[in-house]
Formats: sequence, structure tokens, C-alpha cells
Amino acid sequence: MEFSAKDIALFLHGRVIGDENVKVNNLSKIEEGKPGTLTFLANPKYTPHIYTTQASIVLVNKGFVPEQEVRATLIEVDDAYACLAQLLNMVNAARGEKKGIEPHSHIAASARVAESVYVGDFAYIDEKAVLGEGCKIYPHCYIGENVKIGAGSIIYPGVKIYRDCVVGERCIIHAGAVIGADGFGFAPHDGSYVKIAQIGNVVIEDDVEIGANTTIDRATMGSTVVHRGTKLDNLIQVAHNVEIGESTVMAAQVGVAGSTKIGSHCMVGGQVGFAGHITIGDRVNIGAQSGIPNHVESGSNLLGYPAVPAREFARQAVMIKKLPELNQTIKQLQKEIETLKQQLNK
Repeated sequence: MEFSAKDIALFLHGRVIGDENVKVNNLSKIEEGKPGTLTFLANPKYTPHIYTTQASIVLVNKGFVPEQEVRATLIEVDDAYACLAQLLNMVNAARGEKKGIEPHSHIAASARVAESVYVGDFAYIDEKAVLGEGCKIYPHCYIGENVKIGAGSIIYPGVKIYRDCVVGERCIIHAGAVIGADGFGFAPHDGSYVKIAQIGNVVIEDDVEIGANTTIDRATMGSTVVHRGTKLDNLIQVAHNVEIGESTVMAAQVGVAGSTKIGSHCMVGGQVGFAGHITIGDRVNIGAQSGIPNHVESGSNLLGYPAVPAREFARQAVMIKKLPELNQTIKQLQKEIETLKQQLNK
């Protein structure tokens, strides 16, 4: 399908600067733009590419002033990145939806499955499971006994959701994720470890997205909870009885130890490690590879291991670079002091 700049601007409530009749039929990155494609400029680091891109249309933020000639037609919008997301969602929706129950799937007699659900081949829906309207369960998924999945949620291939877990509406769980495996609970006894039964569950609220191969453990008692609107990247480990607040985002390889509570609207970089039984406030930003051993107040901005305020970490980093020079200075001063001592003793 082709769309003109005029059509796209109308859809996005934007303003065309250039040829409103130019048409596109695909999307591209600005540095790899080709004729007949649409791209966007949101990050200032990519500004030089707008003068060389071969893309036919570029979405730009209001107030963008080019410093030289731009060959592409521009569409000026309030937020170029958000508008791109709208276009990508529109393209994705145009691909069509999976529907129906494929013949090699298994649905237990006591399961309740809405008519509009898609269940792929070799998916297994256990006893008393509930699948809401418009759910999509892709091939090779396991939906355990008494699991409840809300309307419009998408469970991609190979996801395993253990018994009694709850997934809200419009959630997306990517391939290979495991929801509700046992928490890591063992009691030392006579030189060995005795397994502690994990009888709780996992509760995932509405509009949560969980990345590929991420694991969220069931609670020992009660629930491990991921609140509304939170987004978890691939390869994250969330331990038993953890609670993650609303609209928090975590990048890949984050590890959260048991019974830790993370607030709402937090931003967590990749490979951050949280100790167990601590509380992280709301709107906390944590840089990649940081270690969080203690409670953190709301609004903190942390970096490093153990994590400290980001500005303090930056000062430490500068000092670390100067350590060889400082070491030489100290050695020189020690020599001078020894020389002065010898002179005084004479």
C-alpha cells in the first residue's frame, strides 16, 4: 500500500514541508533511507543523516530548523518518535491476525476459552485455565492449571505459564519466557538443603510486556507481582515475592533477588543487580551494571557498584583515571620528604 505525505500528515496531525503528493510504501532507518520510504529524526545525534538520506519523507519534531538543504519532504509533528510508533502499529495491524484453534493443540475439557481466541499447534491448555477474548496462544506454549489470561493478551511460542498464575489484559509475553517456576527457596539442614515448597503464584497486571527468555518466579506464599504498564526486556530474572511497580522499565539481564520491592516509573539499565529484601522508591533511574545492595529513596539517580549518586560516580571515574599520575606524585613527594629528613638530621 502507498500513502502520500498529505495522507500521513492528516493521520498524524502534522504539517507537510515540501511535496505533499510524494508517496511511500515502506519504512527505513534515516541512515539507510531509500526512495519510496519514510523515516524519522528524533535523536539529535542523527541530524547529519537528514541531509544525505535518500528517504522520501522524514518525520521531524516541531521547531526543527535545517542548517542546509533537505531533499526529502518533511512532516512536522509534536513527537516524531511517538508518531513513528503509531505508523509501525498500523503496519503491523495490516498483516492480519491469527485466528481459530489449530488441530494439534490440546485444550482441557474444563478450560474456558473465548470464541475469538487463537491457539496454535502443540500448545497445551491445562484444566480450569481461562483465556479471555482475543487472546493469542502461539504454538508450543504451556498454559498451566487454573491460569487466567485476560482479553487481548499475546503469548508467543514456547512460553510456559505455571499453575495458578494470572496474566492481565493486553499483555505481551515473548518466546521462551517462564512465568511461575518455583522461587529459589531452600533451607539448610544437616549439611544439605531442603526444598521449601513454593505455593504462591505470579500476578501480571494489564498492559505489561515481558521479553524473550525472561523468568518470573512464583512466590513462596502470596504473589510475585508485576504492576500495570511495566515493560521487561529479554533475559531478566525476577525472583520470588518481588513486586515491581507501575510503568517501570528494565533492560536486559537485570536480576532482582527475592522479596525486593521496586517502585513505579523507574528506569533500570542492563545487567543491574538488586539484593533481596530491599525497597526501591518511585522514579528511580539506575545506570547499567550497577549493584543495588540497600534501600533507595524515590527520585534517586544511581550508577556504579555499589551504586552511588550518578554525579558522585562521575567524579570517582575522573579520579580513577588520575590514579597513576597521583601515585607517581605521591612517590615523588615521599622521596622529597626523605631527602628533607636526611638534611635536617645532619
